[in-house]
Amino acid sequence: MIFELNAYGKINLGLDVLRRREDGYHEVKMIMQTVKVYDKLEFCDIDDDKIELSANMPFLPVGEDNLIYRACDLIKKDYGIKRGVRIKLNKHIPVAAGMAGGSTDAAAALIGMNKLFGLKISEDKLMDYGLKLGADVPYCIMRGTALSEGIGEVLTKLPPIPSCYILIAKPPISVSTKMVYENLHADRLTYHPDIDGMIEAIHAKDLRKITDRMGNVLETVTIDRYPIIADIKDIMIEGGAMNSLMSGSGPTVFGIFEDEDRARSVMRYLRNNRYVKQAFVVLPFNVGYMDR
Repeated sequence: MIFELNAYGKINLGLDVLRRREDGYHEVKMIMQTVKVYDKLEFCDIDDDKIELSANMPFLPVGEDNLIYRACDLIKKDYGIKRGVRIKLNKHIPVAAGMAGGSTDAAAALIGMNKLFGLKISEDKLMDYGLKLGADVPYCIMRGTALSEGIGEVLTKLPPIPSCYILIAKPPISVSTKMVYENLHADRLTYHPDIDGMIEAIHAKDLRKITDRMGNVLETVTIDRYPIIADIKDIMIEGGAMNSLMSGSGPTVFGIFEDEDRARSVMRYLRNNRYVKQAFVVLPFNVGYMDR
């Protein structure tokens, strides 16, 4: 049996950190949105009892350090599966960029194993498995527009945001999520985005009120070290974006546009002036794995 799955990336329309817990994790309150930038994973079952993973980018790990491998191994062990799996990863989501690239690949691996071996695991159970791999993995199984709380594992489905064009731009730098959170002092934050107000705006389908409430407290750490992120945000807004924000811990920046031509014009400017290594104009995506 051979089939392919698309593993979609995400952006954070709003990201607030409420506190650092005693166990070292941070309690967050975020609005997540899946976007149409995706990795492609090809699955095939094999006779040998092993996991074979290959990738189109040679620097990506393909052994136990890769979340895809760990997801497959988790399901194989829990369900006593003696057949093996061969997975080919074709990666397009920017790496180390605040778009949950590794987490969404892990989510696709869990879904793929479920399908490949006919396990009939429920979405809730798959999300429980996902949490063992990373805080963003359950959301990457759910997909769409969602409120994320706790350490990211408490999820509430929200209505889709209104139609818009999203310019995604990754500068030629990589950012460590661990570094950002280690340097964030949640108890000293003087600004918190209006997440509750954004939820109301999403229910009202008011794109302007949604974009007016965009905010990410992690920018206080990342932009201080990488000013190019602020430069890209300014260029997007000057070019007609309703608002612009860093996604996750960065360095990816996105802007929300009502007009596709303006979004593409800004994308060309960023590319031509070498502000970015990767840039895409995409749409929001709200189809879950289990909805198809």
